[in-house]
Amino acid sequence: QVQLVESGGGLVQAGGSLRLSCAATGTIFRLNTMGWYRQHPGKEREFIALINTDGKTTYANSKKGRFTVSRDNAKNSMYLQIVDLEPEDTAIYQCHAMIMAVEGRGNYSYWGQGTQVTVSS
Repeated sequence: QVQLVESGGGLVQAGGSLRLSCAATGTIFRLNTMGWYRQHPGKEREFIALINTDGKTTYANSKKGRFTVSRDNAKNSMYLQIVDLEPEDTAIYQCHAMIMAVEGRGNYSYWGQGTQVTVSS
C-alpha cells in the first residue's frame, strides 16, 4: 500500500529551475533515508543525492551546487531543487525511500515511478 509519487517535472528552458516533489503515502510507521536518482533511456540509473531523517545530505560529486535536496517529515515528502538547468539534465527523475510500513517488520526499499524533466536549449 505504500507508494512514492513524484511530481514537478516538465518542459523547461535551459537556465531555468525546477522543484521536484516526492510524496510517500499509505501505511508508514517510519520514513527513513530518501534519495533522488535520474535515468536516461538505455543508460544506468544515476545517483543525485540522499537525505536522512535528520536532514543530513549526501550529494554526488557531479551534482553539488545546482542540486539541493530537502525533506518535510511532517508531510512525508522530499524535494529536489534544480537550478541553472541544462539540456543534459533531461531525464526521468525518480525518488527512493527506505520505509518501515509497520513497526517490527523491518525496512523495505520503495521506488517511485518517476517524473520526466525535459530541458530545451
